[in-house]
Amino acid sequence: MNPTELLDLIQSRRSVFPPQYNQEEITKEELNQIFEAANWAPSHKKTEPWRFVVLEGPAKDRFREYVKRIYVQSTPPEDLSDRKINALIEKCDKSNKIILINFVDSYKVPEWEELAATAMAVQNMWLMASALKIGAYWSSPLNVISNADDFVPMEEGEKCVGVFYMGKYDGELPTAIRKPVQDKVKYLEF
Repeated sequence: MNPTELLDLIQSRRSVFPPQYNQEEITKEELNQIFEAANWAPSHKKTEPWRFVVLEGPAKDRFREYVKRIYVQSTPPEDLSDRKINALIEKCDKSNKIILINFVDSYKVPEWEELAATAMAVQNMWLMASALKIGAYWSSPLNVISNADDFVPMEEGEKCVGVFYMGKYDGELPTAIRKPVQDKVKYLEF
């Protein structure tokens, strides 16, 4: 891959949401490619803190009910919304795979470095998913991720930092616009 092709892939990455997903299956081979890409993220002291939990079939159904329960329990009764509950259900139902994004704190480096390494692993996943024409987006609903150990067993020091919803999609994705990179970079010459 030449630099132009790599930049094209990076620039084509998009958040693709469950209403855009078709019902085509994401294969184990595709998932393995996505996780292999994630596994090559950098990490300080080679801690490789990222952990992923794939939810499919009955586990995905249980997660849908878990998310709904967390929303109902954490929302004042006067603020409960059937529209929000239906959106949560649809998000789970339309996603072919749901991935819990976790990391394990090695206690060898500052926690923020473990989180940063995990985010880089997710970026690698996202780029590979884009190359495979698999849509995805990262969501971090606080009540869901802070209570994820109620849903799935975790090892000591493991924390959930997000939910990665995935599904194949039809058609083309819109182009995106970014502010000029020159507005975000300073060169110091002293």
